[in-house]
Amino acid sequence: MGLLSDPNRRQALISLTIDSRVAWFMGLAFEPFTLRTYMSENAMGSTMVEERFPAGERALATGREFAAHKKKADGMPVDWLVKTMQARGLEVFTQSFTRKLPFPDENKERYLVKGTNVYGILRAPRAPRTEALVLSAPCSPGDNNNQAVGLLLGLAQYFRNQIFWAKDIIFLVNEHDLIGMQAWLEGYHHTNTTGMDWSPLQGRGGSIQAALSLELSSDVITSLDLVLEGLNGQLPNLDLANLFYAFCQKIGVLCTIQGKLQRNDWDSVSGYSHAVQTMMLMVMKQASGRPWGDHGLFLRYHIEAATIKGINSFRQFKTDTTTIGRLLEGMYRKLNNLLERLHQSYFFYLMPSLSHFVSIGYYMPAFGLLAVILLLRALDLWVQLVTPPQRTEDGVADIEQQSSPEVLPVLTPLVISHLTGVALYILPIRFQDMAVEHFPVSETEAVVLTAIAIYTAGLALPHNTHRLLAGEGTEQGWKVLKLVAVLYLAVLLGCTALINFSLGFILALTLVPVAAFVTPHVPKVLSAFILVILSPACTLLFSVFFFQELQEMPVSFQEGWLLYLSVISQGILDHSLYGSLVYPLIALLVYPCWLLFWNILFWK
Repeated sequence: MGLLSDPNRRQALISLTIDSRVAWFMGLAFEPFTLRTYMSENAMGSTMVEERFPAGERALATGREFAAHKKKADGMPVDWLVKTMQARGLEVFTQSFTRKLPFPDENKERYLVKGTNVYGILRAPRAPRTEALVLSAPCSPGDNNNQAVGLLLGLAQYFRNQIFWAKDIIFLVNEHDLIGMQAWLEGYHHTNTTGMDWSPLQGRGGSIQAALSLELSSDVITSLDLVLEGLNGQLPNLDLANLFYAFCQKIGVLCTIQGKLQRNDWDSVSGYSHAVQTMMLMVMKQASGRPWGDHGLFLRYHIEAATIKGINSFRQFKTDTTTIGRLLEGMYRKLNNLLERLHQSYFFYLMPSLSHFVSIGYYMPAFGLLAVILLLRALDLWVQLVTPPQRTEDGVADIEQQSSPEVLPVLTPLVISHLTGVALYILPIRFQDMAVEHFPVSETEAVVLTAIAIYTAGLALPHNTHRLLAGEGTEQGWKVLKLVAVLYLAVLLGCTALINFSLGFILALTLVPVAAFVTPHVPKVLSAFILVILSPACTLLFSVFFFQELQEMPVSFQEGWLLYLSVISQGILDHSLYGSLVYPLIALLVYPCWLLFWNILFWK
């Protein structure tokens, strides 16, 4: 108790805790501190089955034929796909959909999106057809992903000749990538959470147990990359990643995660740095909250899914289409053996490599050390508030210290800060027409610039409004406000970390030092600069440059700024189109909470 009651000791404990959580988290990538991956689901254990898929070249020919018809149709060749799937013995259905974006997506040059999904169902010959598996390939513009569609059709023909399937297998070719996948999933599950217009599905399989999305854009594939990050930072059951890695090892396919090869020199500085980069890439992608492949939308429906992406970067290696087909056949035969949904392995993890993972029990203490800082600071403020006032020389207590703090000085910045957050959430899209009318900008630029303008204007509102309505503040007033803000931040970060650990950790990394050390008595100019640098907007800007460095694709400041503006627009679009929670979380909760600390700094 002496440690917690002494202010100097509490301050030293806070500094020690900050150093400890950084060291803990960086140590997670050191291989002896991680766990080796292993298969938890017995139904997907090793068997003596030999994977056979002889039609690799035929699949490439089908992909070239698909590319020719796609070019001729200037989009999805619906009629050709329907006839081709029917010729392979599938029950074929189509689904049309329409989606009007809240503002144009300048990255993909689209506003009113119309498309058609085509899917074929291979009915299970040895089961009551109550469960299903999905293999999907997006119909991408240009020459992208034609080989994936060809391989999908080749696997459909090969699977049709097998009699051991106990689950329906759905072969899906979706148009307009994630928008088409969102329409199909909503139609399959009879939900409409995003306001999209789509036609009802005429054919359904059983309850979907697992799904794989395939992305191949070259006849020559050097390695297969596993993409796991889904909507709002969700991850599939680790056994799905273990299954992919096990078959890559068995068949001899070079596999990567985050586009990086696995290294065995973990005890060297370069090996450890490689593992840190791989793990941090996963952290950054998960924190973004966006789905990094079509699989990311399946996770919302508790369907374990991943994207397998072909890479053509390592020239000394080569994997032919026949080998990729054998790998996929083996994975689906294993998934076909499932007696229940994947549940025995982890759903919360980080991966410095495909052979090792960091479980939630290892990485949550790093966040817990951050939460301790907030609790210590709250305790410190509480002790200061309840400590009896010091008496003067004549034995009379200080009247200002004795008086209880008024509600208005504390309530005013709390309300104004959250109203600013509501404006940041609502107004950018609603005011885009007005901005376009009065300024020479496009709709997308209007949305982004309006968001930046509201964010910047919010820096002047809380403390000025407090002065206007409540006059001068008391010493106890800012302490009460900071106590409320610290506890608010602790609850906010704790809930965020439970849903999306990476996002919660990055926010805690920047906001906790602000919460711990800001007071009205620190140097104003320097502290204001530090607060702005550690604000949510600047954190996002730094994350853009850091992500490019991790990908070994550094950019200039001008290119990084354009990427930053694009990330803001994509974050707003992802919320409107798919229900990503990152933008409303930042606008409605994180930014108002940061404004409270900004108000404390300028408390008068």
